[in-house]
Amino acid sequence: MLVGYARTSTVEQGAGLEAQIRDLKSHRCDEVYQEQVSSVGERQQLEAAIRSLRQGDKLVVCKLDRLARSVRHLGELLETLETKGAGLVILSMGGQQVDTTTATGRMMLNVMASVAQFEREMMLERQKEGIAKAKAEGKYTGRKPTAMAKAESVKALLASGMSKAKVCEQVGISRASLYRILQASAA
Repeated sequence: MLVGYARTSTVEQGAGLEAQIRDLKSHRCDEVYQEQVSSVGERQQLEAAIRSLRQGDKLVVCKLDRLARSVRHLGELLETLETKGAGLVILSMGGQQVDTTTATGRMMLNVMASVAQFEREMMLERQKEGIAKAKAEGKYTGRKPTAMAKAESVKALLASGMSKAKVCEQVGISRASLYRILQASAA
C-alpha cells in the first residue's frame, strides 16, 4: 500500500498543499494524510501516516523538505520505517524519484540529504554575516518589539514616573492600548 503525506507550514500555502495532494493521488497513493503545520511543530498527521504503515508499505512524499527537518531527523524517520518493514518514496528529489527500498535509492537519499543540510548551514552562515555587517553599519535594528515586550516597557516607564502621554509616545502605542495593557496586568 502507498501512503501519501503532504504538508505546508502555513495556511497561506494552500495552493502548495493542493499540488502535493494532486501529485500523491496521481502516484496512486491509497491514503493521503495532510496537515498545515511548521516542521518543528507537532505533526499528528505524519505520526498517523507512519502508524498506518505495515510490512511492505511505502510512505510517499513529494519533496524531502515536506518530511524531514535535518539529516538527523531523516535518519530517525528512516529507522522507524525500517523497523516497520516499510519504505520511503520521494517523488521529486533533484529531478529524480527516490525509493529507499532499493540500495541505490538509499544511497541517493543519504547524499542528497547531506547536500541539503550543507546548503542550509551555508545559508545560515551568510545570514549571520549579513546581520553582522548591517549592525556594524547601523542598519540592523532587530525584530520589532512584541506586545509582551511593549507591555513590559509600558509598566517600567510608568513605574519610573513618566506620564501616560509620554509613555504612549515613547513606546509608540495609542492611549487605548496603554489602558488595555494596564487592565490586563491588573487582572
